[in-house]
Amino acid sequence: MKILSIQSAVAYGHVGNSAAVFPLQRIGVEVLPVYTVAFSNHTGYGAWRGPLIAPDDVRDVILGIEERGVLPQIDAVLSGYQGSEGIADVVLDAVARVKTANPAAVYACDPVMGNAKSGCFVAPAIPDLLRDRVVPRADIITPNQFELGYLTGTDPHTLEETLASADLVRAGGPSTVLVTSVERPDRVEGTIEMLAVTPDGAWIVQTPLLPLKANGSGDVTAALFTAHYGRTHDAADALARTVSSVFDLLRMTYESGERELQLVEAQEFYAHPRLQFTVAQVR
Repeated sequence: MKILSIQSAVAYGHVGNSAAVFPLQRIGVEVLPVYTVAFSNHTGYGAWRGPLIAPDDVRDVILGIEERGVLPQIDAVLSGYQGSEGIADVVLDAVARVKTANPAAVYACDPVMGNAKSGCFVAPAIPDLLRDRVVPRADIITPNQFELGYLTGTDPHTLEETLASADLVRAGGPSTVLVTSVERPDRVEGTIEMLAVTPDGAWIVQTPLLPLKANGSGDVTAALFTAHYGRTHDAADALARTVSSVFDLLRMTYESGERELQLVEAQEFYAHPRLQFTVAQVR
């Protein structure tokens, strides 16, 4: 399997491609990383150094890949945080080029906008751009519950509301929706859930909620789910493997006391997920 991953890169820590590439490689996926920024660290620190990479330069890298004749071998295009409108145009152009070369390829978009606690933390134009232009072109999207609400003009809380919102966004383009960080009011205290909705049904899995903020965990989640689902087309299995791996990554990070994901230390949990959580079909 080959994935073209168009995301940010940091030297210190793990977000964007610096979070997604290694777990994918550890499960045997060939990754072609294309960088949209080259920062010293993620912006959550409040200070960072390094350049935004101009959209034309990002496009040039992708064209260079195309000139090597690789695009027919690409199984998926993966994108995450989009820092500018120009990068969105580059991503959509890449998706079109890959799908022309390989009609079976899919586009997996993590529509990063914000969360319920912080609100939107991207540039003001990005949420509408994602909703109106990017998400309709995607095959798989991986929003959290807050982002799903923005994409659909809803405010999902219960399982029924979240399923309905997922169906709304699916009607506009993407066939598969992975809703991360589902926090329904009737869940068991101290837990959090993840929900996968596909044309074949819907499945949910519940894990303990760990008391930490882990930048980059969403990037790992989107990458692993895209790869597992792309290989098997079995949403329940992809959900089980993704949740198991990400939980153990977060658990190791929490136990370490470090701020940054313990991405390398948790590598065996990507290659050999413990599958310790029950996936329940809810539709």
